[in-house]
Amino acid sequence: MDEAGSGKRDGKPARAMAVNGGTVSNQGNESQTSTACDENAGDKTTRLMEEVLRRENLIEAHKRVKRNKGAPGVDGMTVDELMPFCREHWEEIRSQILDGTYKPQPVRAVEIPKPNGGKRMLGIPVVLDRLITQALLQVLTPIFDPTFSESSHGYRPGRSTHDAVRCAREYVNQGYDWIVTLDLERFFDNVQHDVLMSRIARKVKDKRILRLIRRYLQVGILINGLTSPRSEGTPQGSPLSPLLSNALLDELDKELEARGHRFCRYADDGAPRRRRKEAEKVT
Repeated sequence: MDEAGSGKRDGKPARAMAVNGGTVSNQGNESQTSTACDENAGDKTTRLMEEVLRRENLIEAHKRVKRNKGAPGVDGMTVDELMPFCREHWEEIRSQILDGTYKPQPVRAVEIPKPNGGKRMLGIPVVLDRLITQALLQVLTPIFDPTFSESSHGYRPGRSTHDAVRCAREYVNQGYDWIVTLDLERFFDNVQHDVLMSRIARKVKDKRILRLIRRYLQVGILINGLTSPRSEGTPQGSPLSPLLSNALLDELDKELEARGHRFCRYADDGAPRRRRKEAEKVT
């Protein structure tokens, strides 16, 4: 990724940037839990799993999964079948999550066409794993999101691409007239798991949460009847991927701020909805 300077009309050196952080499916959740999110949140996150599995949090997660709809995963279970399944099996699933033996199921590969040609590979998780990762998201968002840069607008509660446009206009009104646009190409496909997990572990001390997130990162993808292991990247299709991407890219944001850049990082907020519909057409 190259850096470029910009000049202010009054002759003073300055920089402005617009960064597109890529696209994934599902935005951050609109309704958040009451998990502590102050500067000392890391000291209060040693027993987060109980908060994830709290009944009210799970009910909210189920509402979100049902609202998002989506095609079945490898097990063929639909969104409407999720609640009856959980009524019968949830105690066993909950015990497995708590004792660290729960293993996510592989995601189902679906190829959708890119606007500029070629195809993009999406992974459709089973609805049970969409429920669990949504529950994780609702607890982790209040811990991470308040610490993110004010210049970050992609996949954040209460923010959108429109806010990034307004931010860019403010820079123009301030006299900045050089704009550099950067696209983090194939970002979600190339995330290094160890690097990402080290960032998450700075704020999350519950090892059960960390173990479960890593398992979701490493879950295989089913292609033509064969499951391929995943050694890097975040699954495009998981509700948790947008937050994980922001947690990793926050270091980039802080570095840009330290260097005095004016920037607004954003993502195509409409892409997740479009891709879900495109994937369902294919399936």
